[in-house]
Amino acid sequence: MGFQIKDRGAYQKVTEAFKKQRNGATVADIVAKTGLPLNTVRELVPLAADEYAARLEVTESGEILYSFPRGFTSKYRGFRAGLRKFGEKLVQGIKIVGSALFKVWIMVMLVGYFVLFMVIALAALLLSMAGGASNSDNRSEGRGGGLGGLFFASAVFDLIIRIWFYSELTKTFDREYYGSQRPKGRPLYKAIFSFVFGDKDPDSDWSSREKKAVVSYLQANKGVIGLPEFMTLTGFTPEQAEPGITAYCAEFGGLPEATEDGTVVYRFDELLLRADTRDRSFKGSAPLKQLKTFSSNPTKMNVWFSIINGANLIFGSYFLFNALTTGAITTKAQALAASYLYRVTYLLSTIVVDNPLPFITVGLGAIPIIFSFLFWLIPGIRYHFVKKDNKAVKMENFRKIGYGRIWSAPGEVKAEDIKADRDSCCPQNLPAAQDRIIKEMGAYAIPEVSLDAAGAMVYKFKELEREKEALEKYRTQINPQSASLGKTVFDSE
Repeated sequence: MGFQIKDRGAYQKVTEAFKKQRNGATVADIVAKTGLPLNTVRELVPLAADEYAARLEVTESGEILYSFPRGFTSKYRGFRAGLRKFGEKLVQGIKIVGSALFKVWIMVMLVGYFVLFMVIALAALLLSMAGGASNSDNRSEGRGGGLGGLFFASAVFDLIIRIWFYSELTKTFDREYYGSQRPKGRPLYKAIFSFVFGDKDPDSDWSSREKKAVVSYLQANKGVIGLPEFMTLTGFTPEQAEPGITAYCAEFGGLPEATEDGTVVYRFDELLLRADTRDRSFKGSAPLKQLKTFSSNPTKMNVWFSIINGANLIFGSYFLFNALTTGAITTKAQALAASYLYRVTYLLSTIVVDNPLPFITVGLGAIPIIFSFLFWLIPGIRYHFVKKDNKAVKMENFRKIGYGRIWSAPGEVKAEDIKADRDSCCPQNLPAAQDRIIKEMGAYAIPEVSLDAAGAMVYKFKELEREKEALEKYRTQINPQSASLGKTVFDSE
C-alpha cells in the first residue's frame, strides 16, 4: 500500500501533522493543520495509519481518532522501501547540489572573469613598466610605468583580494541586515544569486496558509461562514467570492444553506469533528501577504556587483572588437599596429594555445559580453515584476482591511476610516483605494449615502447589517454538542 501513493508531497504533510498531534487527531484536525482538501486527507489518513501502526479510537459521533503511541516507525522496511526512500533522497540531493552548482557557476563567471581581466591588465602593465625601465622612449609614449603604474597595480591587487575574501567583508553588511541574530557570514555565491534572481518568495506557500486560516476561522465559528466574512479573509472581490466559496465547499465538504430570512450561509460541519479545540482563527483577522524584496543584499553590495559586471562588459567588448578588427597577429607589422593590451594578451595566449584568436574572440569576448547583458537584464526584468506584484499585494491586503472595517460596523462607514498602519497594506493612491473598496462592497450590498456635519460622505450598508444579525442568530441556534466527538466506544488496542 505504501508504494501506491500518488501525491507524496501531500502524504508527507499528513504524516508531519500527525507527528505534531501526538495525543491524537481526527481528519478535521489534519485538514486544519495542512490545508489539504477533505477528500485528499480522507484518502491519505488510512494509509498513514497503516504504515505507522496507528491506534484507532472510534468515538460516539462515529469519528475516528488516530494516535501513534509507539512513535513513527514505518512498517515498510524491506529492500524495495529502502530503495524508494533512497531514490527520493537522491533526487532531493541532486536538486540541492544542482542549485548550489548553478549559484557557484554564476559567481565564477562574474568574479572569475573580473579577476582574469585584472590579471591580464596587470601583466600588460608590468610588461610596460619593465619596458619603460630599459627604454625611456617607451615611457614618453604613455605606455605606463613609474609610481602611477605601481599604485594602479597595488589597487587592483587589493580589489582582487577584497573580492576573494568577500565572506569576511560581508560581516559588517550582515550586521546591518540581520541585526543581532545575523549569521556568521553570507557566502558570496548566495549574495550574487540574490542580486540576479532574488530570494525566496515569502508567499510561496500562500495557498496553503490561506486555506488554513479559513478552516481555522470556520472551526472557531461553529463551522459557519458568510460571504462577506469569506471576502474579508481572502481578499476576494464579490465577483471572485462566489466561485471561491464554491471551490472551498468542494474541497472541505461545505454546503450552502438559507437562514429563516433567506440569507445564504455556508456550513462545514465535518471540519468541526476535531480533537484539538484550540482557537487558531487569529480572532477573525485576515492573514496578510508579505511584500517581495528585490534582494536581501544591502544596496552598496549590489552596486559593487554592477561595477564588476560593467568592467567585464568593457573588457569583453574591447577584446571582441579587436579580435574582429585586428584578428590574428602573425607579423611584426601587425603587432605594432595592434592595440597594446590586445597584443600582449595575444602573445601571452600563444603560450597556452597555438591559435589564440578563437579563445580571445569567444572566451574573452562573446561569452563575458553575453553573460554581462544577462546579469543586468534578468534583475532589470525581475525588478519590474517585483514592483508590479507588490502593488497587487498592497491592494489585496488593503482590501481585506477595508472589507473588515465595513463588516465590523456596516451602519456607518466613511472612506477616511479605511486605513492601514503598515507598508504592506498601503496602496500608492490611498483615496482612490478607499473609494474602490466602498464601490466593491457596494456591488455586493448597495449602501445608503448621506453627508455628515463636515460634508463627508457616510455610507450605511443596511443589507450587511441585516446579514450580520442573521448570521449571528444562525450560529446561536447551532448546538455545540453536535460537534463533540463524545466518548470512545471502540479502541483498537
